[in-house]
Amino acid sequence: MSGSAGIVIVGAGHGGVQAAASLREEGYAGSITLISDDPNAPYQRPPLSKAFIKGEATAESLILRGPAYYPEKQIDLRLGESVREIDCAGRVARLASGASLAYEHLVLATGALARPATFSGAELEGVLALRDMSDAARLKAGLEGAAHVVVIGAGFIGLEFAATAAAKGADVQVVEVAPRVMGRAVSQTISDFYADAHRGFGVKLHLGAGVLSIEGAGGRVRGVHLSDGRHLQADLVLVGIGILANEALAASAGLVVDNGVVVDEALTTSDPHVSAIGDCCAHPNPYAGRRFRLESVQNATDQARVVARKLTGKPARYDALPWFWSDQGDLKLQIAGLNMGCDLFVTRGDIASRSFSVFGFSGGRLRVVESVNRAADHMIARRLIAAGAALSPEEAADPAFDLKARAMPAKSG
Repeated sequence: MSGSAGIVIVGAGHGGVQAAASLREEGYAGSITLISDDPNAPYQRPPLSKAFIKGEATAESLILRGPAYYPEKQIDLRLGESVREIDCAGRVARLASGASLAYEHLVLATGALARPATFSGAELEGVLALRDMSDAARLKAGLEGAAHVVVIGAGFIGLEFAATAAAKGADVQVVEVAPRVMGRAVSQTISDFYADAHRGFGVKLHLGAGVLSIEGAGGRVRGVHLSDGRHLQADLVLVGIGILANEALAASAGLVVDNGVVVDEALTTSDPHVSAIGDCCAHPNPYAGRRFRLESVQNATDQARVVARKLTGKPARYDALPWFWSDQGDLKLQIAGLNMGCDLFVTRGDIASRSFSVFGFSGGRLRVVESVNRAADHMIARRLIAAGAALSPEEAADPAFDLKARAMPAKSG
């Protein structure tokens, strides 16, 4: 057993690092141990599919907080280490190295795992997922010599990488089993716009198409067989078919899991001495109207701040408005709110100008705003939705209507 019983944080992504930082900012003076199974210093993940692979960002430029930050704040950062077992009754985390850490409170920030492929050939060299720095480094290296790239899955990561690969001169084909791109996340209008945009980038889209198998020669990928009989040549394949909550450690400790580690509005698990934040946790979300799992940096960092307040005896309830972004080529998509149950969408701005927003309503109430290259709309939308401000579809669609003026009293009211 090493160290005094303080706070142990499992996972050093955006949420874990923010939890450690916020604990110090909120005045917590006890020991903080931050455990990461990644050997790299904690880093930003969103740029991996874009700026890092393009060569516009380096591993050093993506580091979260400088290397001096952790010793300065007396945060015991343990890299390349993992928690093998949690003994909730004894309040002990047992590490793979054989060490044990007693804790006063444990924070699970274990993130998510790439959904594994079920088709044959996924083990071939040149078939990759993208979850961490090592994945991104392999993709970047593979892209240098790849003439034919196949992306399986047209979600955010798949499309971000597709745009990056096309910009580097590769022949890029995207395979998506659903009938449209980003189908679970965005409106039909945004989906159609991005499909056209990617075709403009030179990307070939195969929508409503499943993957039967991946073929190789000499252990390396050579092509992808689609379920309709077509064959796509491939030197490099990115499998981006979704992610799963990294909940195995929690489940083995006896914590309640259900598509994520189940938590209450203060992000406390079924054990009062354990919290969970970020991609790994399923929380009651007022905007979804049910328990929900969000996969975003905003969610992870906001939840980290809530846990830090809770653990320092302050009021703590997670009710932040979800927001997301995705950079694909020269297009920045920003989403405020959740695209769930909307029965009416209106567009503000000119789609042809590649600068517009789509406002989604449910029962006459604004629920989501999806903005393309319109950052001002996004910031205003976050205020409008969070405040529950009244806005009609007609007002939203009218370019002369002053959204900012409507948002200001809503913010202070």
